[in-house]
Amino acid sequence: MASYTVITDVGLSLVKVLREALVPELIAHPDGVGLAHPGDKGDMNLSLYLYEAKENADYRSNDLIDQGEALRYPPVAVDLSYLITAHSASDVLSRAIDEQRILGKTMQVLHDHSVLKEDDLVGSLAGSGGTFRVAKEELPLDTVISLFPNMPYKLSLCYKIGPVFIDSTRTKSAARVRERRVRMKQK
Repeated sequence: MASYTVITDVGLSLVKVLREALVPELIAHPDGVGLAHPGDKGDMNLSLYLYEAKENADYRSNDLIDQGEALRYPPVAVDLSYLITAHSASDVLSRAIDEQRILGKTMQVLHDHSVLKEDDLVGSLAGSGGTFRVAKEELPLDTVISLFPNMPYKLSLCYKIGPVFIDSTRTKSAARVRERRVRMKQK
């Protein structure tokens, strides 16, 4: 059962994959990659910011799930959209170079991990057998800039992960058919 923590666990799974690839070659320590708003990144060198969780209509279902004595309402399928931004504390002469290297490696890693699966997953997803598609999103520059109107623009990457299923907690009791009588009329 995929609880509401699946959203966090997908984000942390992305962080895990990126940490394994970027630390220590481009980022000095594992805490340099994490989930954060680009304007509130602290000491991070790579921030992943969930800016949209949108229902995926292609996976919408109205079919109740049989659980023996009860029927569970179907899960909601969502796509998670992340803004990934590199931050370098280097001097002004090498800052852009460092950030572009980090973003280049990030694109390479997420291209190679176009599906998050078993070894990539953490938290409630570990051992679940679940898989999550990772796809680069192309947002217009004005849309990305509008996400943070009071901050100067920094080159960022946009990725969509999904579908992610969040199970419903609603159930409906179901009485089992115990006997069936059939009557046939003769003409």
